[in-house]
Amino acid sequence: MTSDPAGSPPAPFRVAFAPGVTPDKWARLWAERMPDTRLELVPVDDADQTAVLYDGRADMALVRLPVDAGSLHTITLYREVPVVVAPKGHFVEAADEVTAHDLAGEHVHAVPPLTAKEAVETVAAGVGVVVLPMSLARLHNRKDVVHRPVVDMPESPVGLAWPREVEDERFEVFIGVVRGRTANSTRGGVPPSGERAAPSGTRAPARRPHASQPRGSRGRSRRGRR
Repeated sequence: MTSDPAGSPPAPFRVAFAPGVTPDKWARLWAERMPDTRLELVPVDDADQTAVLYDGRADMALVRLPVDAGSLHTITLYREVPVVVAPKGHFVEAADEVTAHDLAGEHVHAVPPLTAKEAVETVAAGVGVVVLPMSLARLHNRKDVVHRPVVDMPESPVGLAWPREVEDERFEVFIGVVRGRTANSTRGGVPPSGERAAPSGTRAPARRPHASQPRGSRGRSRRGRR
């Protein structure tokens, strides 16, 4: 932990976060436990989510996994349900949820190379659909698109990453915050890369049993409404 020899407050602890990740709850807990060290939240694009750890812009980062963890520690915090974003009037609008089979034959935009925002804008123009983590679909939601859960696609993990070679007692404090430890709990050592952390109230809800053909997705004639 760095501080000025004259006794000035320590440098802020900087935590980057990828689009759609909401660190506000953790920031409040940090303020309660570390009132003398300001937590500085650094929003970054997906492309820069680990670059900020190498160029010194952030000490830790809340990232969308997987990442190249060669020189980083990573832990998984929670997983998000994937959703398909489609233009208003698309057949998925009539369904509560869809499957990958329902989207067969659709032009599905890839993220990357498009950003989530660019993909949603393209969908809103009536060109194809895109599958995104729930939080990104909500972040870029528009009146001219709809989104529905895709029940049989892999969930999208969100995790915490930090440099292996850097030692800072504040790392363990923040790990304790995001893993839901109490202020008085024993912190222990740094977990190995890839260890899955217990969620802290942000885990995606359990899915309901579903039929292979979701209600409302039958009758592809709905596509004519686009």
